[in-house]
Amino acid sequence: MVPSAPPSSARPEPPVRRGRQVNVFQALALLLAFLLTAGVGGVLAAGLVMPAVATATTVTESSVGLFEELPTDLEPQELSQQSRIWSADGTLLATFYHRNRIVVPLEEIAPVMQQAVIAVEDRRFYDHAGVDVEGMGRALRTNLFSDDTEGGSTLTQQYVKNVLIDAADARGDAQAVQDAMVSTGTAGIARKLEEAKLAISLEKRMSKDDILEGYLNIAQFGTSVYGVESAARYYFSVSAKDLNYLQAATIAGITQAPNANDPVVSPERAEVRRNTVLLTMLQQEVITREEYDAGIATPLAETLKVSNPGNGCVTAGGAAFFCDYVTKVIAQSEEFGATQADRFQLLLRGGLDVYTTLDLRLQAIADEEVRSAVPPTDGSGLGHAISTVEPGTGKILAMAQNRVYNPREATEPVAGETAVNYNAGFAYGSSRGFQPGSTFKPFVLAEWLRQGKSLNEQVDGTRRIWSSDEFTASCDPNLTFGAEDEWHPNNFDGQGRGRMSVLKATSDSINTAYVSMVSQLDVCEMVETAQAVGFERADGGAIQPVPSIVLGSQETAPLTMATAFATFAANGVHCDPVAITRVTDRAGNELPVPSANCRQAIDPAVASTVTYALQDVMRNGSGRGAQLEGRPSAGKTGTTNSNWHTWFVGYTPQLSTAVWLGNPRANVPQQNIEINGRYYRTVFGSSISAPTWDRYMTRAHEGLDVERFPEPNNRLLFGEQVSVPNVAGRSAQRAVDALEASGFSVRVNDTPVDSPYPAGTVAFTDPRGGTRSTVGSLVTIHISSGRSTRPEPEPEPEPPADRGGNGNGNRNGNGNGNGNDSDDED
Repeated sequence: MVPSAPPSSARPEPPVRRGRQVNVFQALALLLAFLLTAGVGGVLAAGLVMPAVATATTVTESSVGLFEELPTDLEPQELSQQSRIWSADGTLLATFYHRNRIVVPLEEIAPVMQQAVIAVEDRRFYDHAGVDVEGMGRALRTNLFSDDTEGGSTLTQQYVKNVLIDAADARGDAQAVQDAMVSTGTAGIARKLEEAKLAISLEKRMSKDDILEGYLNIAQFGTSVYGVESAARYYFSVSAKDLNYLQAATIAGITQAPNANDPVVSPERAEVRRNTVLLTMLQQEVITREEYDAGIATPLAETLKVSNPGNGCVTAGGAAFFCDYVTKVIAQSEEFGATQADRFQLLLRGGLDVYTTLDLRLQAIADEEVRSAVPPTDGSGLGHAISTVEPGTGKILAMAQNRVYNPREATEPVAGETAVNYNAGFAYGSSRGFQPGSTFKPFVLAEWLRQGKSLNEQVDGTRRIWSSDEFTASCDPNLTFGAEDEWHPNNFDGQGRGRMSVLKATSDSINTAYVSMVSQLDVCEMVETAQAVGFERADGGAIQPVPSIVLGSQETAPLTMATAFATFAANGVHCDPVAITRVTDRAGNELPVPSANCRQAIDPAVASTVTYALQDVMRNGSGRGAQLEGRPSAGKTGTTNSNWHTWFVGYTPQLSTAVWLGNPRANVPQQNIEINGRYYRTVFGSSISAPTWDRYMTRAHEGLDVERFPEPNNRLLFGEQVSVPNVAGRSAQRAVDALEASGFSVRVNDTPVDSPYPAGTVAFTDPRGGTRSTVGSLVTIHISSGRSTRPEPEPEPEPPADRGGNGNGNRNGNGNGNGNDSDDED
């Protein structure tokens, strides 16, 4: 009874040779004795009684020992197969392989393909027991007494040879590969003998069909094509089960000399070989005379329909950088192996199907928009990149940049091409990242609100010199600004701005006002909040808790920014970016994949109020030119010192997108520069990045429903409302003390105003005494001239009552804020 066959993707694994050397006399004696014994007693008997025969003849004792050392068994081992990466809609992006092979069972290989191979390689395949004595004898005679070489190996022996080669290659044993390929001299004879003994043993363990299936999957059918399924797809763009007799003859003819008979590389020689196979098939009645005549009359070129799968991400076109990112995810993820080397080998040999998050429609739009804004070979040398993430899932939907993917660019630089993925950090794209500028401010705002402060609170945006002792950094007691301990933050126009609301400071992106905000926070907790929503450094290092981070001084990547802003879009739920949704192995079993690890990172009340502020950026501030038509959107411009890098990061409830512009190789000012044929004196985030974001997001949302953001939290919008003390008629100092005791900031207007109160006392305040105003907001005192008797105006009406929590909870949303869903004005 024949044992059950190993899996179709398995091959017998040969034991490693023990290195015994064979001299010419031993080799000839062993082979001749084997042939003689086989001729008298049969092949199977020869394989078993060979040592006894050898001992009874003139073969030396050492020759007998050598024969006994030859392996007699092969254990199943998996074949190397190609892996494939797919987009979200099932479109093939790229193929990876060490050997371009797709393993299929015998029933998925056309019978005529099986018959063609048997006809030309081993017509007595179903009759012999692993070794064709007649063929081996003929080959021995030819190889010994002429300049020609002849194989004489059965399909089983060829299968064994391929197994030896493939296993040695998998071990990285180049010498063993060469040894298995030797066909002449004493080494060739010794190899033949080893193959024969292994073939005989194999025939006792496997059925003929199992051996044929193994051969058709392992054999080489071209310069870089292995197995008939890959050959059928490569040369004819069909599956092996759909091959016709002419295609089968072409493929069957290749394996005799895979490089020389490759139909693409050597079509004339391949056609001659194909016709030889057709003649053999005719002689063995596999095909009819009519089929033969029609076949040889058909030029080979007319039958070919080559589909080269390529090897690697270059074939992914505009999605090549995303493809490269996926390979880096596999290399970095423990789900795919213990070491990076193991994971890489799994991709090249494991027959994986990797299904990704990539939306090809969005990818095509992103690729088109970055290249139209800044062509790859633009004289400015600027890079332009887009990353899009789906809020609430972390799925990476698009990743594009204005460069052609060239994995060899590091050693073969070409203008407009690169191997570096600008969208990802160093671990996943080899990029050191870029300073984010003012796109970091929303993280500061999130911590501001988390501390219970409000958008309506007044901060001082006046330019000034700061020292380190004016800031709190609980995790770094040695915080300093250098030897002089001075910091001179500035605004883009060099001007101060005085007092303003936090909402106004955000909308107009006032650096000095945000520095004032940082002075009221713990810098270390601010960094923790930034990390919680997804900000990280591109180099993978720790974020430095320094006040200057508010101005975006530490390098990051576009994908990171899109992911972090997606946390605001998802009402405080942060998801790690994910590119892979599912992976199956060669047997169709699902493998674990990296998780998005979605969690509530900040209170929903905080997130919705940050979104409210960033919507105001779009309506009234630096991003107003990028406001999407007909749907709410939120975003932030970013421009670094000296305009090195310019950004726009924004989102809707459905999509979060970051756009970056800058020189990818160095910090080069975007000043007095021509970009895509247009001169710019100074480039800001609103100059190119925001318009690119607008064009892309407008097209990306075509066909999508209009969704609204949750309403902001009233307490975080207006702040804690308390009554303004009525200090009219008091001295200025007593009035200041009373107002500050109630939590207000105070300014005294020294210009006298007419009032019924004595000169030099308080005439009135703005806002008026008795009205309710936000704790921390500014109250201005007006001093009386004592020259008027007009009555005091009525107090102003109070603002609406609080509709939500106070946002004073933990980052994960355990506070009192709840946010309320409602339509926002666009």
